Amino acid sequence: MKKMTMKKLLALGCAFVLACSMLGCSGKSEEPAAPEETADAPAGTDGADQEAPAADGTKDSYNIAIVKQMDHASLDEIANAVAAELDAIAADKGITISHEIYSGQGDQSTLKQIGDQLIADKVDAIIPIATLAAQVMVSCAEETKTPVIFAAISDPSEAGLKDIDYVTGTSDALNTSFILDMMFAQNPDIQKVGLLYSQSEANSTTPIAEAKAYLETKGISYSEQPAATSDEVIACASALIAEGVDAIFTPTDNVIMASELAIYEDLAKAGIPHYTGADSFVRNGAFITCGVNYTDLGTQTADLAFDAVTNGMADMDDFYLTEGGIITVNTETAQTLNIDYSVFSDMGEVVEVVTTED
Repeated sequence: MKKMTMKKLLALGCAFVLACSMLGCSGKSEEPAAPEETADAPAGTDGADQEAPAADGTKDSYNIAIVKQMDHASLDEIANAVAAELDAIAADKGITISHEIYSGQGDQSTLKQIGDQLIADKVDAIIPIATLAAQVMVSCAEETKTPVIFAAISDPSEAGLKDIDYVTGTSDALNTSFILDMMFAQNPDIQKVGLLYSQSEANSTTPIAEAKAYLETKGISYSEQPAATSDEVIACASALIAEGVDAIFTPTDNVIMASELAIYEDLAKAGIPHYTGADSFVRNGAFITCGVNYTDLGTQTADLAFDAVTNGMADMDDFYLTEGGIITVNTETAQTLNIDYSVFSDMGEVVEVVTTED
């Protein structure tokens, strides 16, 4: 009987301790519990839950954000290529790479909100596409040193993106003189060239200066038409048509690119070939370009990003120049202009495209 009493006392004592422990836990319920990570939530967004790297520097999962400056054919092509390559890397390595594409809609405040949120989410890396997006993301990542791997920056030095230890990326620097050589190869009798660009685009600063110097050396006059909005792009194109320019040059300018579909028909009907800085312009109706393939550039950028998050940034260059040299011509626009583009065959590989609205 005495043994039974001791057992009951012990049992009651354990129950009492357990009850006190449960009451102690419930006493902290005033603070919200951290949400559980769902299958749809990006992996690694909570610093406490991030997985430790393996011996070779890789983890089981990464979260990489892709941030477009705005929506248009060039930036869409790059973003899609980045996403496709990240998926390919994940499949090859047997890991998970979560990624999402964001658009700043061409607005600096929107880009800042996106960047701040990504830093708060503790993403492993950010891939900004185009100059303003890169500049904003670099600023947002300054304190955390989150790797920023930019894509398609024509002049990283002019954009202030060099000599930053957590920043690298790809450059689509334009061979301005070669494009103008193409212009004069097609029409040696050019007297006046229109320069259609945006003053807000750092991408355009150097190539426009190069174009002016080139034309001045040849004694050719030019008319500058800088535009800041889509409506201004249309108005500036109309002004160049009214002036009777023989050809128009536009570098890799995102503002003009976003409005190419609105101006290409009027330029072609007026007999004015539009020489541009990227094949996406040509796919949206411009006459011709010689530059990089943006799918290849996006692939290269994704490879750099994975290298950055697995091996670190210490041994990386400030930026990597993507090889160009591909001449892309819009055959429908060439027909409207009545131009025989076979003259370019001796200048490089010619790729034929037609107009698409994407």
